[in-house]
Amino acid sequence: MSPVLEPVVPLSARRRTVPRWLRRTTGPLVLLIAWQVCSATGVLSPDTLASPGTIARTASDLIGDGTLPHAMLVSVQRVLVGLLIGAVAGVSLALVSGLSRLGEDLVDATVQMLRTIPWVGMIPLFIIWLGIGEAPKIALISLGVTFHLYLNVYAGIRGVDAQLIEAGTSLGLGRWGLIRHVVLPGALPGAMTGLRYSLATAWLALVFGETINADDGIGFLLNRAREFFQTDVIVVCLIVYAALGLLADFIVRTLERLLLQWRPSFTGK
Repeated sequence: MSPVLEPVVPLSARRRTVPRWLRRTTGPLVLLIAWQVCSATGVLSPDTLASPGTIARTASDLIGDGTLPHAMLVSVQRVLVGLLIGAVAGVSLALVSGLSRLGEDLVDATVQMLRTIPWVGMIPLFIIWLGIGEAPKIALISLGVTFHLYLNVYAGIRGVDAQLIEAGTSLGLGRWGLIRHVVLPGALPGAMTGLRYSLATAWLALVFGETINADDGIGFLLNRAREFFQTDVIVVCLIVYAALGLLADFIVRTLERLLLQWRPSFTGK
């Protein structure tokens, strides 16, 4: 009787039996459980950091009375307006500098000089120039977004393979044809990377911007909670910042998959 051969299952295939989403949530769940245990046993004082249960109840109260949704709406509007202005400025400057040597000579040195200045340090000048209304908050967000997009789009344009340019020229493409069909698609990965960095910077700039005489928004709730030592409200605001940042990053990742289908990439093993 001949032996029965059984298929050999690779070790990597066995590891895939655990869903990826479960592996990704293990770390946060362990941290949350440890946090709750420390709060319940008195190791972590409520004055130092509120327990997860208290934070959940506070979040429910803030959502129930409409305070948190309204603050989120105001903050998201500020980020979107600042992101739009910064994106237009950053991409425009990158196109001028990246597509032309004359443009590079006129633009790049100035932008490189300005980007070395900490944009947070511009808050006093923005207050003097623009007052204490919405303008300085949006200007601060726009400034942080502009430099990230400029650097990545410019690097993407200048990183296009010269052989692709030669191939396009040999196929009869003119200057604008090369820009449209070769240069801009080649710079798109860099632009998407710049957009992800810009979104992260936009949320960071929002935190600083909403300290400028803000009477609404997540930053306003955060500052008011700090004055009254409300650690539960502070953590709720931080969680909202994190959730909005993750949502924005997810949207950009989705755009990357849709717009960069032509580019094969390594996704890990």
